Amino acid sequence: MQHFKTISDYCKAIQIPAPKQAYFDIRTFEENMPTVVAKMPSFKHEFYAIAIKVEGGGKAISGHYTNFPEGATVFFNTPFQLISWDIISNWEGYYLMFSKEFITKSKHLQDLLREFPFLKIDKAMPFEVKPEEVSVLLSMFEFIYQENQELKKDSNLIIEAHLLVLLNYIKRFFDKQVSKEEAEKAIRNADVNLLSRFQTLIETSFYESTLANKRTHSPSFYAEQLAVHPNHLNATVKQITGHTAKKHIQNHLLRLAKSRLLQTEMSIKEIAYSLHFDAPNNFNSFFKKQTGLTPNSFRKSN
Repeated sequence: MQHFKTISDYCKAIQIPAPKQAYFDIRTFEENMPTVVAKMPSFKHEFYAIAIKVEGGGKAISGHYTNFPEGATVFFNTPFQLISWDIISNWEGYYLMFSKEFITKSKHLQDLLREFPFLKIDKAMPFEVKPEEVSVLLSMFEFIYQENQELKKDSNLIIEAHLLVLLNYIKRFFDKQVSKEEAEKAIRNADVNLLSRFQTLIETSFYESTLANKRTHSPSFYAEQLAVHPNHLNATVKQITGHTAKKHIQNHLLRLAKSRLLQTEMSIKEIAYSLHFDAPNNFNSFFKKQTGLTPNSFRKSN
């Protein structure tokens, strides 16, 4: 299965021109139709996408939704969601995409997942849009599209502001068609899934010493791998477990350190580097802060 980490890679794979920006893109379906891959097998990408389809035939599968309503439809995709399509080349409308880096660099989108929690769940159901709402939504997409075409110094600030307005409209559709109980359950499942993926990443990041990287001690490293903002990762982990993301990393480091001190003949220096510390002294300081003992003292006392 293909997995696209960048918008540029995604555009190349579906055979459309490269985006004007690395972390944000907006297109009309009409401009893509002459070259886009008409039948795309299942794939995943690491960005958020919002689209309005005014016309068009064929079949698109977003998450587990295959039946798009007749007429104008709004739908969104979240990172790592399974997507595929077999479309007729007559789609009309707009879509935009933005990555976690776009959120990180933004002045207005830092609390995006808290304000719009539907963006973190695999529930990208297509929403039917009433005729009187179509022109309003199209005008929003059109404004963002034109701003992205010209890209002046302050264009991204303007794009961010209009994106927030658009997201509030999407939230309105979501709240109308998904019950509060169903939404809360889906969001809870998404949070538990994020915690599970975070815990698995911590473990696998220390399997191979050849992958040694002191960034594996930082929550931002895992947030980057999970395509979420570090603040969101920390808030989710703490809400479910009562401990910060950094504390989970430290606890895992401590368990590994104790195990290697007690069950191997590795030197302190070897253990330090195997746990991705850049110097044995830093490992000694970490271990003593966590246990009150130096690694050597712990080994001898046990």
